[in-house]
Amino acid sequence: MAKVYAYEVALFGEFFARDLKAILNRITLHTESAAPMHTREIVFEHLGTHLLQSRGEEPVLLRARKELGGGDVKESGWTLYSYLKPESVRVHPEATVRPWATCEVTGDALSLASALGYVQRSQIYKRGYVFRRGTSYHPNVDPKTSLPTPAHADTLWEVEVKTVTPQIPFVQPVEAVLEVQLIMKGLLDLRRQDI
Repeated sequence: MAKVYAYEVALFGEFFARDLKAILNRITLHTESAAPMHTREIVFEHLGTHLLQSRGEEPVLLRARKELGGGDVKESGWTLYSYLKPESVRVHPEATVRPWATCEVTGDALSLASALGYVQRSQIYKRGYVFRRGTSYHPNVDPKTSLPTPAHADTLWEVEVKTVTPQIPFVQPVEAVLEVQLIMKGLLDLRRQDI
């Protein structure tokens, strides 16, 4: 039986807050819609992670994401997802292409992850903007309160340009993220990143 995965095609970049207005202006000119974003993302590792690493195997991390709402956006349920190893840079030198699996969860997703043998490794709150192609920034989190702390003026903003495809070959999805790379050229350096 053949395994079928959905694939994510992505580019990543960073910029300083002083460039935010110019970047937002350029992205807004080339998108159909924009909305505020505020999410909580938790990364879990399997209890047997250390055993896998000792054998030279790369563990698969489980992630949980929830839209926290605010403004006109309603709070959502949890989404559990996991990425597999990215495709080789020789095959896709322009963008990160990686298989991923996703599942919507109604109820307590964190307890479900625990019941599956996963423990929480880290969490991050993301607040920013979502355009049709997924631009966001990630604030720092206070480890004591688990709440976002205001970003310092010199903090880098992170940008993720993503598209998802269930098909092979990846020509159209790769071209879609490369189009955004071309639009942002000279203002924002978007590149492949192996995560």
